[in-house]
Amino acid sequence: MSYMQISQKFYDAFKICGSPPIARKLHAQLILSGLDASIFLLNNLLHMYSNCGLINDAFLVFSEANDRNNFTWNTMIHAFVDSGRMREAEHLFDEMPVRVRDSVSWTTMISGYCQNGHPEDSIKTFASMLRDSNYQIQNYDLFSSTCAMKACGCLGNTQLALQLHAHVIKLRLETQTCIQNSLVDMYVKCGAITMAETVFFIIESPSLFCWNSIIYGYSQSYGPYEALSIFTRMPQRDCVSWNTLISAFSQHGLGVHCLSLFVEMCNQGFRPNFMTYGSVLSACASISDLDWGTHLHARILRMEHSLDAFYGSGLIDMYVKCGCLGLARRVFNSLGEHNQVSWTCLINGVAQFGLDGDALVLFNQMRQASVALDDFTLATVLGVCSGQNYAAIGELLHGYTIKCGMDSSVPVGNAVITMYAKCGDTEKANLAFKSMPIRDTISWTAMITAFSQNGDIDKSREYFNTMPERNVITWNSMLSTYIQHGFAEEGLKLYVLMRSKGVKPDWITFATSIRACADLAIIKLGIQVVSHAIKFGLSSDVSVANSIVTMYSRCGQIKEAQKVFGSIYDKNLISWNAMMAAFAQNGLGLKVIETFEDMLKTECKPDHISYIAVLSGCSHMGLVVEGKHYFDSMTQVFGISPTNEHFACMVDLHGRAGSLDKAKNLIDEMPFKPNATVWGALLGACRIHHDSRLAETAVKKLMELNVEDSGGYVLLANIYAESGELEGVADMRKLMKVKGIRKSPGCSWIEVDNRVHVFTVDDTSHPQIKEIYVKLEEMMKKIEDTGRYITAVSSAHRSKKYHSEKLAFAFGLLSLPSWMPIHVMKNLRVCHDCHLVIKLLSFVTSRELIMRDGYRFHHFKDGFCSCGDYW
Repeated sequence: MSYMQISQKFYDAFKICGSPPIARKLHAQLILSGLDASIFLLNNLLHMYSNCGLINDAFLVFSEANDRNNFTWNTMIHAFVDSGRMREAEHLFDEMPVRVRDSVSWTTMISGYCQNGHPEDSIKTFASMLRDSNYQIQNYDLFSSTCAMKACGCLGNTQLALQLHAHVIKLRLETQTCIQNSLVDMYVKCGAITMAETVFFIIESPSLFCWNSIIYGYSQSYGPYEALSIFTRMPQRDCVSWNTLISAFSQHGLGVHCLSLFVEMCNQGFRPNFMTYGSVLSACASISDLDWGTHLHARILRMEHSLDAFYGSGLIDMYVKCGCLGLARRVFNSLGEHNQVSWTCLINGVAQFGLDGDALVLFNQMRQASVALDDFTLATVLGVCSGQNYAAIGELLHGYTIKCGMDSSVPVGNAVITMYAKCGDTEKANLAFKSMPIRDTISWTAMITAFSQNGDIDKSREYFNTMPERNVITWNSMLSTYIQHGFAEEGLKLYVLMRSKGVKPDWITFATSIRACADLAIIKLGIQVVSHAIKFGLSSDVSVANSIVTMYSRCGQIKEAQKVFGSIYDKNLISWNAMMAAFAQNGLGLKVIETFEDMLKTECKPDHISYIAVLSGCSHMGLVVEGKHYFDSMTQVFGISPTNEHFACMVDLHGRAGSLDKAKNLIDEMPFKPNATVWGALLGACRIHHDSRLAETAVKKLMELNVEDSGGYVLLANIYAESGELEGVADMRKLMKVKGIRKSPGCSWIEVDNRVHVFTVDDTSHPQIKEIYVKLEEMMKKIEDTGRYITAVSSAHRSKKYHSEKLAFAFGLLSLPSWMPIHVMKNLRVCHDCHLVIKLLSFVTSRELIMRDGYRFHHFKDGFCSCGDYW
């Protein structure tokens, strides 16, 4: 045989060889043939060893070769790169003679760094290539630029992306298809969707890769519906296109839409793969659709015949979130092998069912099975340990993370902080935080939440201010901290600061901020926040809409609240409860009942809050028969056990109707010890019907409960006063003095010209106080002239009875146009005298006056109140 024929046979054998033993035999034959000095066969021998994974053998051949060309060097470098041995590849590249280094050498290193998780080194090598004196533009490899762009996308560096884009324009390469694809993909991964669009829309015929990249970019930046609008314009699609879109809808919690797309994908002849099923199983889990979940389970079995760990983990998660722990366990037990994900899904599922002890048992079984632990597993198990009962176990787990060297993991560190916070130990949470070598935004947010749970608002704000970087979740955490602890005004200041910093709010931001406006009953600022929500397209979010309903109702704008409620397309239980509470607060008991019945027709199951609203509505309107019916149906129809709040409503209902004996008997028959709310309801009924003896019993019970609130004492003193028992009044005041109980200061506020004006009894601090008193005197004269002002307070002592709400309404008459209703808020229950004065004030001024006291709304018009003098 000729030299050429023998060389060809060796070449063909090297090319198809995939077995290490055969590769070594071929090498031996090559040596015996005397052709091992051939540079051509040497290079193919290196390539064969590389393909067989025999990198050390390849390097031995390379080292012993006397004659090497650029292909020899590049093949060996490529072998090191493919096996992940980048440091050896780098060392070889540095040793490579400059005269033989070519574009393939550079590109191999640039690509190698990126594919082995070192994108920053990839960019540095690309820059070195451009600076190299021997680099010739005519030998430019487009692949080097695409690799650099891929590395830039990994880094998410928009500034660098712009520089790379300018570089390819300078070289007039921007019209090359591979460059266009890389530019779009790079900008998308950097989050610079506007720049990605700029490139994409000037491409005459974008490739399928480009279309898929822009769909992904739209889903991340604009949401799934905008991604869908691009998807519908695609001239052709592949499985990647469908999976990208289905994943987007699944990740945004739009399970129904996700499943609809899955059906359409199958109908158009595309075969789902593991990524598709991962998304749709997650969608089933998010909407707890067991029927669809079991259908997908059957499809997977028909397709795969058996379950691997990936499919098994998805099914376990789906069954757990559909409330079927037994089925989740069956899937887990049926798997041939268990990995970290399948174990973690089951542990997480068991924990969700409140079986914390079982979750820890499973974790021990996982350890005994010698399954490698990852960050997510440890973070999940640490999450199980919440509350004082698990403080010791949580601390042991913390020690275990240190022992196995995972304490430096950011997710694990965050889980440790959260675990200590849930156990009420902020000191240890803080120590864990400070010991973390690397912290992310979640770490800082976890500490803010930890201090918040401990009631340390100042410390939460201190950490918030110290954070090196904040995202919308952090802002929301601090915002929620203020609102949950009653600092609504500080919360709204934070919201304004957040907007000034250009932070893009989400639905949580708006739901929380609107709630703050509701707590303060600030309608103008509330409307501004609602307009912001509309601007960002989030006003239709059900949680935001629910907050808007509550905000309008607490500001006395019941018609606006109804309008928003009617616009909610997919009402949830919170929506119905918010609207019923609104009607109840505004004394519209029949509307509460009507809304409750409408809710039942939609098959939305009521909860204990629903019944508090219904019973409260019946109570405010004196609907005794209806209230009794709903109280009975709560337990008999829906199996909801009554709480103190429900009994308080019924006591209030019977008491207001004058059936004080029934109210007292109901308390005596309660299956558990009544709390202060129940006795307070009875005391309120005693005030209405002037029963000082039963009121004494109620106050005595409140004292036994160590209720130090002044309300009960003051109420009993007022009952004595109205009954003419002045000795009783003196005794109550003496008792309050002995116990050190001070009457809660009453205050009222009104919003005028974007400012909140606060008044207290006999106020002298307001800049217009003289004009206010003159106006109030003028109004009192008109009220007395009606002949309807009958009160125990004599004209001589009226100056001492200028309660805060009277001053606020007088200021409203001075400041607001005659056509505008006047809204006043008060922190305590309105007294009889003030209620009568405001009622007559609406008559003599022909104005609509609206007041929210500490218990309900009063709508005054033409001398009448919506409460029917029944509050």
